[in-house]
Amino acid sequence: MPSIVSGHIYTFVALAAVSTILIATLNAYTTSLRAIPEAEQLRNLLNHLASKGNELLTIATTTKSSTKVFLQLPTTIGSHQYWLRACSDSSAAWLEGSLGQKSEEAASYRVFLPQGTSASGHFVGGYGPAILESYMNGSTPQLNLSSIGG
Repeated sequence: MPSIVSGHIYTFVALAAVSTILIATLNAYTTSLRAIPEAEQLRNLLNHLASKGNELLTIATTTKSSTKVFLQLPTTIGSHQYWLRACSDSSAAWLEGSLGQKSEEAASYRVFLPQGTSASGHFVGGYGPAILESYMNGSTPQLNLSSIGG
């Protein structure tokens, strides 16, 4: 009789271990499935911002005037906060962004702006609308990204 009880206990422990592993695997799979559309939404958001930026840069370059547009962007992507940043160096200008807290590390995604453009500023999701401003800084078109509340 004692060997039957211990056999049942071992079977129960083995079933509990297998169940825990199975649940952890399914949770990881669900999280990865959820991350794919969130990354796609961030990429679409960056592409939308870049197209608006290109439009403003074209207006600033051709009319030599400054333009400003307010963009209502989502407060979060999925359940994650996100950030966007406009950057430039001597060779290129780009918009970049990532999910999570803003960091000085490399961004997850980048969208490049026209060559010869200077870009600066940042936006953190959830802090009001994004503001894109474009003007001529001498002979260089300038694109600034900011927010009202952040």
